[in-house]
Amino acid sequence: MSEELAPGPKESPPAPPRGPREVWKKGGRLLSVLLAVNVLLLACTLISGGAFNKVAVYDTDVFALLTAMMLLAVLWILFYLLRSARCPDALPYLDAHAGPIWLRGGLVLFGICTLVMDVFKTGYYSSFFECQSVIKILHPLIQAVFVIVQTYFLWVSAKDCIHVHLDLTRCGLMFTLTTNLAIWMAAVVDESVHQAHSYSSAHGNASHTRLTSDPERTGSTAGGDPCPCDTAICQIFQQGYFYLYPFNIEYSLFASTMLYVMWKNVGRLLTSSHGHGHAPPRVSLFRETFFAGPVLGLILFVVGLAVFIIYEVQVSGEGSRTQEALVSYYSFNIVCLGLMTLVSLSGSVIYRFDRRAMDQHKNPTRTLDVGLLMGAALGQYAISYYSIVAVVVGTPRDLLGGLNLAHALLMIAQHTFQNVFIIESLHRGPPGEEPRETPNKEPCQGLTFANLDALHALPACPSTPRLASPLEGPPEAVTIISTPRGHWRRRCLKDISLFLLLCNVILWIMPAFGARPHFSNRVEVDFYGSSLWAAIVNICLPFGIFYRMHAVSSLLEVYVLS
Repeated sequence: MSEELAPGPKESPPAPPRGPREVWKKGGRLLSVLLAVNVLLLACTLISGGAFNKVAVYDTDVFALLTAMMLLAVLWILFYLLRSARCPDALPYLDAHAGPIWLRGGLVLFGICTLVMDVFKTGYYSSFFECQSVIKILHPLIQAVFVIVQTYFLWVSAKDCIHVHLDLTRCGLMFTLTTNLAIWMAAVVDESVHQAHSYSSAHGNASHTRLTSDPERTGSTAGGDPCPCDTAICQIFQQGYFYLYPFNIEYSLFASTMLYVMWKNVGRLLTSSHGHGHAPPRVSLFRETFFAGPVLGLILFVVGLAVFIIYEVQVSGEGSRTQEALVSYYSFNIVCLGLMTLVSLSGSVIYRFDRRAMDQHKNPTRTLDVGLLMGAALGQYAISYYSIVAVVVGTPRDLLGGLNLAHALLMIAQHTFQNVFIIESLHRGPPGEEPRETPNKEPCQGLTFANLDALHALPACPSTPRLASPLEGPPEAVTIISTPRGHWRRRCLKDISLFLLLCNVILWIMPAFGARPHFSNRVEVDFYGSSLWAAIVNICLPFGIFYRMHAVSSLLEVYVLS
């Protein structure tokens, strides 16, 4: 079904005002994409170059580029807000599917944590400002301003389908999206460098990875320490902002997804049905559920937190406890992934009995959700397949190798079946659109009484205002008859979505806050070599972490709309 306005009842050529705008839409999008690609490649070059010791690119260069990009993005956002507020015809349509409240709420939550991280980062660099570049102190302050302005912008404008300054708006949105991706990439590289350096220091393996911290980044050298962080408050700031990096990473990705939807909606023409959509019903947490999903999910969440804490303590302690930590970590993940796989498969089976019509409307938000779920899962797929090859082909055949193999296989199965369940859920219509078992066609005009058995043989009639029928009870009676058919299915689907949501949260917390069994388990490191395996994990794992949080957002939408 087309998302553009129909020309009307008259058979006439398209209206003249639509012609130029539609002709240049693809050209404007191409121009903005080319701008984004070039800026992103420049940022990638500096960020990746600054991550290596032997490249003469320092983190001050990266900070300078990111600061300039954030300032330009803030100026454009202010221009957008001012222009859209002063032009009454700028926003003729709003996309009801874009920027749902749970996505904007998650953006605000991660934005607040990012602001706290900026405070810690500013305090850390201010502890030895005498020997630091000014840009290192200025960067977190500008980032805090950028986060505040962008969060407000996305909160009030996420649903906009703007119709003024189309090419400038597309380029501005793409540039802001590129800025968020550059911030995400810098945070991922910095966290990967920190994790690899911490692991190398703890295990005395300096050749563990090439991504080691350089003097300009940490302010320390082997021969001397011109910028020492030897005070307690400085060390608190340093550890604090590293622990808050996962929230900054998720904030950048959430903002990028919302900006992409806004970019797709620039100049978009909507019918009234597309513009308003189906308002989600007002629901309360755990309403119309069997409570089995939330309770089991909370149990796994609490157990997962305990396993994560034990794993971190044992891995960072004596080397002899690493084996026990890995066994407990893999055992919990195998149980959790196995249950998630069975539950996702059960949800897909339930949909086989669900007769709700599929929503075929063009929806940029849903298209992006599906693409991100499929694309982000590739990161975890890659790590799992590398682990499978290392365990099967490698020589050690012990308990840890078996657990690692089972974990990798279940990770692939869980991602696959969960994606099938979420994607099928997102394409279902609201519960109210479930077709009845016997279609109730409106009686033809002129009939005051109809034999409903004979009426089925009549040809279909055009819709007419509702007519009273002696065989038809009050509206409440119809509701009572039609509700029980799908009531148990809705409850099961809500339980399934809540259970998967809680499990994805704990599976996000573990790798996001430092659990790296990929390095503690020596099977892959010995098979591929430390440098290659570190590159594989540092590239693929951030996508796996993002997948978990994006799955949480999608599952929350599935829960609300079930």
